[in-house]
Amino acid sequence: MGLAENQLSFDLVESWLRKNPDAMGLKKDGESVFRELALFQDYHGLPAFKNELVEYMAKIRGNKVTFDPNNLVLAAGATSANETLIFCLFDPGQAILLPTPYYPGFNRDLKWRTGVEIVPVHCWSSNGFRIKMSALEDAYQSAQTLNLKVKGVLITNPSNPLGTTMTREELNHLITFAIAKNIHIISDEVFAGTVFDSPGFISIMEAAMDRRLENENPDLWNRIHIVYSLSKDLGLPGFRVGMIYSNNETVVSAATRMSSFGLVSSQTQYLLSNMLANKKFTSKYMKENQKRLKRKREMLVSGLRTSGMECLKSNAGLFCWLWKTILYEVGLNMTAGESCHCSEPGWFRVCFASMSQATLQIAMRRLRDFSERSSCSGRIGNKISSQQQNMSSLRRKLLSNWVHKLSSSECDEQHR
Repeated sequence: MGLAENQLSFDLVESWLRKNPDAMGLKKDGESVFRELALFQDYHGLPAFKNELVEYMAKIRGNKVTFDPNNLVLAAGATSANETLIFCLFDPGQAILLPTPYYPGFNRDLKWRTGVEIVPVHCWSSNGFRIKMSALEDAYQSAQTLNLKVKGVLITNPSNPLGTTMTREELNHLITFAIAKNIHIISDEVFAGTVFDSPGFISIMEAAMDRRLENENPDLWNRIHIVYSLSKDLGLPGFRVGMIYSNNETVVSAATRMSSFGLVSSQTQYLLSNMLANKKFTSKYMKENQKRLKRKREMLVSGLRTSGMECLKSNAGLFCWLWKTILYEVGLNMTAGESCHCSEPGWFRVCFASMSQATLQIAMRRLRDFSERSSCSGRIGNKISSQQQNMSSLRRKLLSNWVHKLSSSECDEQHR
């Protein structure tokens, strides 16, 4: 329950692979292209793959926006894409604003090697963790108090860990704020294709086009960047396919040169270009995958509600944001809100797309049993207090064994 992987639609991908053996066998019209793919490829990426990729990105966004393949930079996953973009835009010691709660691996991705400082934009459950202009201003002032120069703001939309999409009002707040402060906007949209319920997904690029930024404010238009990958939407994190999209030629040029440190293999590009070119398959996959995500989420939410637990209403992603009462003795691996830098105690991220129905039922039974035991004993408050003491003790033990910051990399990976 702590691993944000989408394993619900592997059968659809496997079915396509069986029906298209040439793609797996590195053939074209029955003839081998192995030698061509085995040689070193230009780090700009295979043109056929980039063309199919931008079409797929537009399709996920309801074809409300179009993307130019010349503005696309390939990277070995969203982790590499985010770090590369930070290297291109920031100097060491500069600050990036990040709304809370946020993906715990951002501490690694955004700052470990770049030297950039993360300044949290505190969001609260009272309004569903929505981003308010006042919260952005408060974070900006906090950075100034610390003598940090704010260079940009990064959002995840749909949100990891909340599983919610940003509203048009929130996106307009960000655009207005970025204009006023003369900073960059980075939108991590790796969960764009997982939206299974209303309201729909609005990309930062769509919001920028609605504001006519390309013509009326070209400076900000060139300071808007998107990070995307196929890890979540197609459930292929092991393929390591990520990308940066930017209208800024200088950023694209610099990021392309830096991408040589984390290329996507030509064999992977060839296979996926064939898969994405099959529009019938991608349409079927998107529709069925979203249906399965919604069904699995409803199973989880129903089970939690039966156990007396609520979670934040969500419409996207592979997880729920759980409220209260999860203790170590339940025997479930979840991501604590503290790991996501949540401003409020008691929240957990619960992933539901990485387990079978049978496993989910076991998890629900454990939660239900715990809830019933707690209710019967009438000592939930004492148990929570005990849990907090246990967590403090565990935290002290972990800190005492902390060798260096790289030792947390495995933990960050499993909570991606």
